Amino acid sequence: MAQTCWVVKLFVKKNMIGYASICMKIKKDSKIVVAMSGGVDSSVVAAILKKKGYQVTGVYLQFWTDPKTDKKMAENKCCSRESMERAQRIARKLQIPVCVLDVGEKFKEKVVDYFLDEHKEAKTPNPCIECNKNIKFGALLNWAKSMGADFIATGHYAQMKQKKGIYELHKSKDKEKDQSYFLYKLTQDQLKHVLFPIGHYTKKKVRKLAKKYGVVEAEKSKESQGVCFFPEKEPSEFLKRHLNQKHFKPGPIKTVEGGIIGEHEGLPLYTIGQRKGIKIGGTKNPLYVVGIDPKANTLIVGDNKHTFKKTLQIKDLVFQAGKPKKEKICVAAKIRHRFPDSSAILEINGEKGTLTFKKEQRAVTKGQSAVFYKGSKILGGGEIVD
Repeated sequence: MAQTCWVVKLFVKKNMIGYASICMKIKKDSKIVVAMSGGVDSSVVAAILKKKGYQVTGVYLQFWTDPKTDKKMAENKCCSRESMERAQRIARKLQIPVCVLDVGEKFKEKVVDYFLDEHKEAKTPNPCIECNKNIKFGALLNWAKSMGADFIATGHYAQMKQKKGIYELHKSKDKEKDQSYFLYKLTQDQLKHVLFPIGHYTKKKVRKLAKKYGVVEAEKSKESQGVCFFPEKEPSEFLKRHLNQKHFKPGPIKTVEGGIIGEHEGLPLYTIGQRKGIKIGGTKNPLYVVGIDPKANTLIVGDNKHTFKKTLQIKDLVFQAGKPKKEKICVAAKIRHRFPDSSAILEINGEKGTLTFKKEQRAVTKGQSAVFYKGSKILGGGEIVD
């Protein structure tokens, strides 16, 4: 793994004071690596920890950049040259060392290739979950440990608590910004080395802290929207650039009643609940994607009411604080990041599960994750398979 450091001496001893507001005990001489993106959230994290007296080092992660895009659009949204230089300026202002850590190769393997492989099977993956597991709290954490750090800290909106030696992940105070959904795959070994210092703040408060600590420049950074490793809003063009043409074999578009009404352009280009891009006109009601059948190379469409279902199947179940003693439990679950929690019954069968909601859920999609909560605490989650 390549790395470039502008400061060779990463840690400098200082007088330390406690930091109790993150619900975990941290030694006064702890060494903390902060993932700095150049944005306001991670900049405030670095400022808070520096102010508290910890030995702080900033690390800017350099992700993979698509070599097949136009050079003017080629930068990864999360790690542009501009954001890197901003992170360096903020680190200098805070008087902390900063490194650039190139994780491009690992990112391509664990995030981009995963994204492409899932689309080959006509699924709709969630690359941010894999990035958190393998890159931000995988490769970065491993590097930080190798440099003698005790913790890594990020600008994620989530909260950590420790009870009887068990590390719990909770929703953030700011419900609109909460990112706990994307963190459900983090293990106990990862969680015990992770800090989320702004999880108990609102975004409004974080912006005030940016002014207080003199890192208002970070506000110039636009919050990333959508998937970071292609410049377009939708993945269609990226998929066409990187998948073999055989994956875009045209096939029939059928209604839920079985009638053929058109031809699709390749199943990887569609997702459950989609309305735009189906290219079927002249129908009485709008049509939505309600099913994808890779074996028959068929796209199934119907009315909006056909996008709803109560029961779904899950694989690769994980539980952050251990598997529940009961095989059937009541949970609050969500099937997309922006979806609200909804009451459900989870039936556990090994690493598989069945989730039955009290109210029907729209656009249950293969490849996405269902995440379970008890109150604000994450219990676990798994990948939706049906």
